[in-house]
Amino acid sequence: MEELAKEAGITARTVRFYRERGLLPPPRREGRIAWYDDHHLARLRTIAALLERGHTLTGIADLASTFESGRDVGEVLGLGEPTEETPVRLTPEALADYFEGEVTPENLATALELGYLATDGDEIVHISRRLLDVSAALVREGVPLSAVLEAGRQVRVHADALADLFAAMLSTHSADAGLERLRPLAKSVVEAELSMAMDRRIRRAPEAAENAQQAGQSS
Repeated sequence: MEELAKEAGITARTVRFYRERGLLPPPRREGRIAWYDDHHLARLRTIAALLERGHTLTGIADLASTFESGRDVGEVLGLGEPTEETPVRLTPEALADYFEGEVTPENLATALELGYLATDGDEIVHISRRLLDVSAALVREGVPLSAVLEAGRQVRVHADALADLFAAMLSTHSADAGLERLRPLAKSVVEAELSMAMDRRIRRAPEAAENAQQAGQSS
């Protein structure tokens, strides 16, 4: 314990306190000797980094418990399955930097449930660089992370339905083509339709604002 504390730059008393609070897993024991490893050191450094970012010890314990209950990266990504998305490896403190003030046990539990996040030892893996960057950008625009995650949940329902639609079309009319070859064509159709839908919504926005203003004046 003293060697671990020295490596982490803290006191053995602090290490013992973290163990008692459930922030640090117990060591491996051989007789009367307790062995700590790189996993324990990484956890101590993570605790220190999250404390510097304003998290409380209780909050850190809740975050650790949430992560430990999550699925590992192999289960989430499905080893060997094709994907165009690029996973991103993050430390817990790096994730906190992406979503400053929004990394809560509740949001983490939702992200783990959706499969956006997975664990790999002391690291966190986000399944998609694009989703990570877009989610962070929305949070910087003032959208709560909880709302971003709920939107992602709803988008997935529609995305699954669209994938089923294209797969059914393929099986009916083009048995020689594979789903992988269909992917870029399906994406182009969806992107074009979404772009046109956003155009329609943008054009309607001034009219909706004007109608709301008139309704307010008449009342």
